[in-house]
Amino acid sequence: MASLMNLHVCCNAAVSRARRSSASCRTVPLAVPFGRPTATSAARRCRRVPPLPQVVEVETSPVPAPAPPEPAVSTDFDFKGFMLEKAAVVNCALDAAVPLAHPHRIHEAMRYSLLAGGKRVRPVLCLAACEVAGGGDVWAMPAAVSVEMIHTMSLIHDDLPCMDDDDLRRGRPSCHRAFDEATAVLAGDALLALAFGHLANPASYPADGSVPPDRIVRAVGELSRCVGAEGLVAGQVADLEATGVGAPVTLDHLEFIHLHKTAALLEASVVLGAIVGGASDDQIERLRKYARSIGLLFQVVDDILDVTKSSEELGKTAGKDLASDKTTYPKLLGLDKSKEFAGQLLKASTEQLAGFDPIKAAPLLHLANYIAYRQK
Repeated sequence: MASLMNLHVCCNAAVSRARRSSASCRTVPLAVPFGRPTATSAARRCRRVPPLPQVVEVETSPVPAPAPPEPAVSTDFDFKGFMLEKAAVVNCALDAAVPLAHPHRIHEAMRYSLLAGGKRVRPVLCLAACEVAGGGDVWAMPAAVSVEMIHTMSLIHDDLPCMDDDDLRRGRPSCHRAFDEATAVLAGDALLALAFGHLANPASYPADGSVPPDRIVRAVGELSRCVGAEGLVAGQVADLEATGVGAPVTLDHLEFIHLHKTAALLEASVVLGAIVGGASDDQIERLRKYARSIGLLFQVVDDILDVTKSSEELGKTAGKDLASDKTTYPKLLGLDKSKEFAGQLLKASTEQLAGFDPIKAAPLLHLANYIAYRQK
């Protein structure tokens, strides 16, 4: 209980700093002029992602992508302030969750990667989903911290020479470069184990019982499914098998890779927030569809940025997918069609928010818009 009180004091100070640094900004929901998407097959259970565009093999030299359409409607929602405030609270909670302890080297490696910055999109999605379900940040923070730990684990492992072999992450040397390969593997393993321990530990939650044990158990099961051989791991394996094989990768297979490798953890972030927030089963499934759409959207945008931005702009190695002969959406569709598909995914995601309180749903709406228009 004392640790929760200390975290509360720390987070209040972090929020105050974030609010002082936040310039007022007006963000906008996007009205995208595309038709209503439908599911592509029965095998994609309950997903409502847009139908896949026609494949056109194209040359993907690093030229600027066409500018996205101008947003059509503005609101007074201070998205920048919202993100700064939530990220400050999340960073404080992450720092408290992984103190420097013995053995120092492994904890230093864990903290090096976990506290390296980043957009904190996944934990903020978790907090926003809990709020739209009627809960508060203190209910969802253990889940938010857990998904960010697992996301960091996936980045550490993804950068290893046996995986994507990348030396740069979040603007500085990857974990295996800053330490060594063995330490990086173990740091990722430790973060994965700690994520589940933190999520399942009753001491992580308010002592008033506002988050019932059955919600916590359900959240643990959901996270396990999204991260394991049915989720993130399945996508990573499929990605490795499809890299450098010479044979063309189909658009269906590419979607499978990214719905699992990228979208699964974004799905977990949203669904965990909804579960601990007390959402109904119908609300959880609508938020799940929202998350799957923004998860695939995240990857489509990532592929576009990989061929249109520099390493300095991205904070990681640009052009890496092209150099390693990976199949990407721009490679199969071209930049224009990839942008169009991103617009369809954005529309599909925001449609799932209809019926929720518009004020409480505003963060999720603007997070989808942010993912579509991010520049790194």
